[in-house]
Amino acid sequence: MIRVLICDDQEIVCEGLQHILESDNEITVVGVACNGVEALDKLKTTQADLVLMDLKMPVMNGVIATRNIVQKYPSTKVLILTTFSDDDWVFEAIRGGASGYLLKDRPRQELIQAIKGTVSGETYVDPAVAGKLLSSVAQSIPHQLAEVDINLSDRENEVMQLLATGMSNAEIAKQLFLSEGTVRNYTSAIFSKLGVSDRTSAVVNAIKLGLVAIK
Repeated sequence: MIRVLICDDQEIVCEGLQHILESDNEITVVGVACNGVEALDKLKTTQADLVLMDLKMPVMNGVIATRNIVQKYPSTKVLILTTFSDDDWVFEAIRGGASGYLLKDRPRQELIQAIKGTVSGETYVDPAVAGKLLSSVAQSIPHQLAEVDINLSDRENEVMQLLATGMSNAEIAKQLFLSEGTVRNYTSAIFSKLGVSDRTSAVVNAIKLGLVAIK
């Protein structure tokens, strides 16, 4: 069972999210917080696998809360869920340790899949903001990285391009007519070649190396 703590300052949003999440028999909502301070307080006594975090909240916003949660509760993932897509906030949330970023207008099933994927170790970046986010993050990578010669196979390159759009393993498998296990093998090989351990870092490095062109 995946234990989720919802953190959002709008009561009606929290109620809607709780209804959606608990419609899935693999997810349970263990608590609701209206700001970052309350979320941190609840985590002292409530064990959560993932915090579904809004960004713009009073008292303590989602960016600061994410940093604190990642530092104090490293086993708890943070998935940003917000209507706010400003580049600076997206960048700060991911840099602060968030495992993914999802806009609130996504279908409910995509939200559920993003939660399950995040808990299992995947990094979800909403396709609507992936390009701007990754381009911004890539600017912070040392230019020396561009001198490194990385050779991806044709299939690895195809997978890499789809990773850059924010697709999940299941979506990539469907797109390329492969099994999810095969896609996981390709992503592992890509991570190894790029010297990274997660999707966001892989795409950032790929952008800097010219392996991926974000429009």
